Amino acid sequence: MRTLYHLALSPQSRLIRLVLGEKRMEVHLRAEPVWERRDEFLAINPAGEVPVLVEDDGSTIAGSQAIAEYLEECDDTIPLLPGTIADRAEIRRLVSWFDRKFDREVTDLLVGEKVMKRFLGIGEPSSSAIRAGHANLQIHLAYIAWLAERRTWLAGDKFSLADLAAAAHLSCVDYLGDVPWDHAPEAKEWYARVKSRPAFRSLLADAVPGLRPVGHYADLDF
Repeated sequence: MRTLYHLALSPQSRLIRLVLGEKRMEVHLRAEPVWERRDEFLAINPAGEVPVLVEDDGSTIAGSQAIAEYLEECDDTIPLLPGTIADRAEIRRLVSWFDRKFDREVTDLLVGEKVMKRFLGIGEPSSSAIRAGHANLQIHLAYIAWLAERRTWLAGDKFSLADLAAAAHLSCVDYLGDVPWDHAPEAKEWYARVKSRPAFRSLLADAVPGLRPVGHYADLDF
């Protein structure tokens, strides 16, 4: 069985878990404490980052974008990059938006400060960074709401990798209870639809040692 090296609150890892779930592919999940810089893991991925997918034959694919597209080519019977060339370009644009811009402006400032700093042992959370993350989140929620109000799914008429990338990041922030859902009802309604999909169940069962999720985290109706 293929193995996925991951972290519970890594949005990039969560994206690949969602892709595997949507495609109904079996996988063994292996939590990787990247802060320990294990030699065995560095031999697999010298970057020392998750996610990393290892196939039965030992072949290794590292990085969420590479893994997602690899899995799409392995099995396109349940397409996550559907539609025309232009449709796929829009999906990829939004995936990049969340994995780069949202990650830098929101996820890293909230999850990074509140959770990862503790594991990395690099000091106390920065209150100014957390305030910036909250302010940036409002802007990103407004953009998600704008997309959700005008499209069936974020990238267009069909459910896609863009929805999974956005939901992966939001689920990490929502685990901490930092998403002001009432300020963006269109975004909340879209997220509820994604959250209700069977592929999301394993994410909703996640529990980080010493850090319980907010009460509504696993509630499909929240």
